[in-house]
Formats: sequence, structure tokens, C-alpha cells
Amino acid sequence: MDSTPSPSSSSPFDMVSSALGRYIPRVGAAGAVGPAGVEGGRTGRGPVPEDPADDRQEQILGAVNVDRELRITHCNLDAPVFSGLDAVPGSPFVDLLPPGDVPTVTRRLRQVLETGEAHVARVQRLRRADGSELVVSMSILSAVAPQGGLTVSVIAMARRLHLYAAETAIGTSLDIGETAQSLAESLLAWGDVAAVDLDFAVWTGEGVTEQAQGRIRLRRAALVPDRAWPEGYVTPGDDLPGDASRLLSQAVRRDDAPQAIVIPDRKAVERVLGSPRLVRALVPGDRSAGVACIPLVLDGVPPVVLGVAEVWRRADWPFHDSELFDLQELVARTSHHVDLARQHQREHTQVLALQRRLLPRTGGDTIQIASVYQPATPDSAGVGGDWVNSFPLPDGRTALVVGDVVGHGLGAAATMGQLSMEARALLSAGLAPDEVLEHLDETVSLLDDAESGLAAGYSALGSTCCIAVYDPVSHRVSLSSAGHLPPVLVEPDGRAGPLAVRPHPGLGAEFALREPFGVHTFAAPPGSLLALYTDGLVEDPAVPIDEGIDRLADAVAAVHPWDTLQQAARRVVATLAPVRQRDDVTLLLARTIGYRKGDTATWRLPARDDAADRARTLVAALLRRWHTRDDTRDSVLLLVSELVTNAVRFAEGPITVRLIRSGHGLLCEVADTGNGRPRLGRGGLLDDHGRGLHVVHRLTTRWGVRWTDTGKVVWAEVAR
Repeated sequence: MDSTPSPSSSSPFDMVSSALGRYIPRVGAAGAVGPAGVEGGRTGRGPVPEDPADDRQEQILGAVNVDRELRITHCNLDAPVFSGLDAVPGSPFVDLLPPGDVPTVTRRLRQVLETGEAHVARVQRLRRADGSELVVSMSILSAVAPQGGLTVSVIAMARRLHLYAAETAIGTSLDIGETAQSLAESLLAWGDVAAVDLDFAVWTGEGVTEQAQGRIRLRRAALVPDRAWPEGYVTPGDDLPGDASRLLSQAVRRDDAPQAIVIPDRKAVERVLGSPRLVRALVPGDRSAGVACIPLVLDGVPPVVLGVAEVWRRADWPFHDSELFDLQELVARTSHHVDLARQHQREHTQVLALQRRLLPRTGGDTIQIASVYQPATPDSAGVGGDWVNSFPLPDGRTALVVGDVVGHGLGAAATMGQLSMEARALLSAGLAPDEVLEHLDETVSLLDDAESGLAAGYSALGSTCCIAVYDPVSHRVSLSSAGHLPPVLVEPDGRAGPLAVRPHPGLGAEFALREPFGVHTFAAPPGSLLALYTDGLVEDPAVPIDEGIDRLADAVAAVHPWDTLQQAARRVVATLAPVRQRDDVTLLLARTIGYRKGDTATWRLPARDDAADRARTLVAALLRRWHTRDDTRDSVLLLVSELVTNAVRFAEGPITVRLIRSGHGLLCEVADTGNGRPRLGRGGLLDDHGRGLHVVHRLTTRWGVRWTDTGKVVWAEVAR
């Protein structure tokens, strides 16, 4: 008859306690394994056998009962491996934990109390009275009535169980710092102090190849336990001294093959390091005597060393061959996780570099620009395709672009970069915002094609984009949107609100859903503030999206005209961005300035044969008032004559001439109702066709064409 109590009659504490006899070694076995009780138990109380008993004896169970105040009521920690744990009835259970683990474990304990749902087999460290730590597998169970409270069962980690648990824990993050920290915490089961030092190229995400010995550079990526270290000791984030980097690298690459080494005692360590400065930098304390150095090796021909893991022990706890084998196996199993984190770090760096490169650098004489980009998470899995850009167009206008590409990582970054560069090229070529969006729509559809797409399994369909072009002469903005949230405009008198932009599907929508992109034109007098943004700034699951946009309008309206725009942009983001970001946050602020009234002049002329003479007379009078140099005045008059003559010859309707004085030169514009594109041909010496454009080309620093709803504008700039 089975004597095990039934669940209905016994608490989890009783059930665990009744099972302890099956796992606690008998006296003879205990004498065989020594005071430590279990290899990997990390008691530091004596040597561990070369050939331990089977795994059943390595797994030592214990149980602790706690009440609803998380104080210990009963405990059964009689196995030798648990010696040194002060589980005194009436004391808080958290006294058994390292200080850094108290908040997390307390939260788990209270969660089990509230929900009754058990936490099973979590790797945890327990703190002994002498400051050493024991790695266990801890489960938290609800205790049955009438005792109530909780039962915490602990299993001193067996060697094979610990290897499995460590590998599982190390592979849960793609952040290289967290990966190194997880490895160091796992290595602590074999020593008093564990550290992980990575090649600097691994830390930064670069590729690692064979390097000259003189260029080797190691950076400390992780160190456990967490404590106050003496001055001069290398802690996480610090670079190891150059001599120490070379010594460690040479030690683990003996005969050009990565190998683990053990320096058995303090004298040998000091002899190898050879310098008191290096001893202070690398040896964690006076009690540390021996160290095992295990290379993190990436398999290949030749193998590549990613870094070095170090485990330090006291003099009364020497390393045995079986333990060194376990350390090598653990590090070997987890080296590929470190390399995956390196690759992820590299992708993260590339994506951020691309996004930072797209951020506007500055405004200009006619507009002020400020932008903020804030990724959702530190790793590349959270780096999305949000982007903003602002750049001056050759004809004196300024383009403002914001977009949100579907997805994350390199696929989204590649699409983001392509759309941004394509938008800039098309806008610089004179296309209107709606025409640019039509081209971007076709590009997104093309990239989604299985054969010509950027990445297998990635789709940018549904990406959004908003393009605004500011004219500093007319003080008007032309804006088109593809599925993007409406910009917010704050007028000089303080009135603020979102623009009434006609909604349109995102880029790459189905053919049946496609409609012509609309153009919204509005006045932006000097002193106006325009805010373009992505949804991460205003979206909150707790409030409607319209309320989030209204909050943005209020925050932008609070920006004072004298405020530095970049500081104001950061303040707006700090006010509105959610505490727990689920998406990237992007904001572009543009404060309009425009040209002064006295720096521009516009004339409307009939398309007659005397139009060129009339234009020269008007422009000459203006240039005299501007005190323009004689050579510049002659060039501008000839330029205006040629452009007006071509407009009369090839177009119909009235002609508009506009002259702008800027810091770079004089900008001349001639608008007509024609839609033909002027082209600079290769005419012969006596060929009169196209002679005017050759004159324009020689007189100007740059010239171009842009199209309007009524025709085209030919512009050209002459240096002053």
C-alpha cells in the first residue's frame, strides 16, 4: 500500500518534505561526496569528487513554508548542500535572496498568493550567511488550508540540469549585454565570481575575424555577483587594460587553437599577470585564489574567439577536471547565443544609423527645423520604420517628409531608406507632393512582389507617408498624405489644431481602393508652427486617437516663439510619449520664417512679343534698388530675357516673373501655362534651336523646372 499522503490530506510542504528521503544521500554517500553534497552546489566548503554519484543524488530537495506576510513558518533544508542558509522561522523569506533579486521574487510570491497559479522551476540564487550563493531551481506553490500561505520548494541544481537551464536562460534575449549577464550568472554556480569579457568588435556588433595580437581589445560585458568593487577593478562597460587583453587572448589561443586554462593559485595568478596594476584590475579580491578562463568560440575554419569567460574561486575550492569540462560545455553551448546577439546588435546599429542619417540636420534662412526620434526598445526587434526628413529644394522651397513603414528590423529599414531617398529625388526634380506619393505607392507595390521584393516574408503594404512643401515667398504649404495622421498647425495667433486632410489609404493599397492623392494647400504665415509625427506619439489604448492628437495640438501650442525649437521638440515628446512605448516615437517641428517682403518681387505680364523688354525694364529697376553689382545685374537681365522669350515662344497665356534675393544669390522664376519640359540639347554651332537654355546653363549656378496645376515654372539661380 502506498504510504504517500493524498493531496487532500497534505499540504505541498508535507508532500515535498516526505520526498526528501529519496534524494538526500545516506551517511555513506554523503561521506563520499564530501561537505558540498553536490557538484555545482557552490558551497565552497571542500573539493568536489571527480566522479560524482548519479544525477538522482545530485538533485537535493528542500522546502520552505511562508505565510501571507512572506515570513517563514516551517522549513526542511536538512541536506548538507543547504548548510549556511539561515531559514529561521519568523524571518522574512526574502532574507535568503541576493538584494538584487528581492523585487522580482517578491512580485512572484505575491502573484501566486493572489492568483493561485504556481511558478514552476525558476532558476534562482539563494544567499548564505557567509556571502556565498547557491543556485537552485525554485518552485512556488499555494499552500492548502488551514495553513494557507505558500510552499517554496528548492532543488540544488544538478550538473546536467544546470547546463540545460543555463542554456535555456541565456538564449532568451538578443541583447548582447543581457546575454553576457545570463552567461555570467550561470557560471557563478561553479565559482565565487564570474565575468564575461567580449572582443570590442563583438560588443559593438561588428564582424570578428583574426586580428593582429597588438590590436586585441576586450571589454567587460558582465560581472556577478553585484557588489561594490574596489577602486581599479574592471567592471561592466570598462575596457580591460591593453596588457590584460593580450595576456588573456594569448592564454586561450595557445598554439593558435582556443583552449580553456586554469591558473590554480594566487601566486600563479600574480606571476602570470606580472603587474600590481593588472592584479587590481582583474583579481576580484584577496580571497580569490584560482581562475578558470574559457574562450567563447564560434565554430569555423579557423575558429573565431568572441571573448573569454572567467570563473574565480577561493583557495579551499580547487577546480577539478570534470568541472572544467562542464564549464567548457556550458560556454560552448552558449557561444552561438552570443554571436546571435552580436548579429542582432549589428542590425540594430545599422537600422539606427540609417534612421539617424535621415533626421533633418538644420533648417535654413526661411524655416527652422527640429526633430526627435525615440525607438520603442533598445534592441533592433523594437526598431521600426519610422522616419522623418527635411531638406531644401533647389528652387528655394523646403520639403518636410514623415513616414511609417510597416514592420521592424532590416526589412523595414531598407524600405524606409529607399522610400526616403526616392521622395527626395522626386521632390528635387520638381514633382508635386501628390505625384511623389503616386510613385512611392508603385514602389511599395513593387517591393512586395515575391521575385523583386527586398526580403522574403517582409511586406511594406500599408506603410504611410505625409509630404509637405513650404514656399517661403507665398508663405503657403502644399501637403499630401497617404494614410498618415493629420499634421498639427499652430498659427501665429495661437490657434492650434489638426489639418483637415482628406483621408487616403496607405501606400500599396489594392487597385480597387486606390484614389488620386489629394493636395491640401494652406497658409503658413511667418511664425506658424507645423508638427508632423508618427502614431507612436499619440496612440494610447486607453484614449481615442482624436484625443491623443488634441493633446499634441495643446502641447505644440504651448511652445513659445522664443523657445529653442529642438528643446521644445524634446519637451513635447517627454510630455506625450507613453511610459511603456509600444512603437517608435517620431516628431518633426517646423517654424516658418519666409523671405522678407523687400527681398521678393513678382510681375504678371501678357504673353506678347514685348514681354522680354518689359521684364528687363522692371528687373533692372529692382536690381538698382538692391544695389546689385554690375556683372551680376547684366547676367540676371540676360537670364530673364532668355526665359521670358522661351515662355512667349512655346507657351500660351500670361507669364509670371518672380525675383528672390537670398543669402546664396538671386533666384529668378518664370512661370507659364505650357507643360513641355525644356531640355538642354547638343545643338551645332549654327543651330539656333535651344540656344536660350545654353545661355541659361552658362549664366547660372543651377536651374530646373517644377510643374504646377496651371503649367510649369523654370527657375535659375545666379550667384551674387
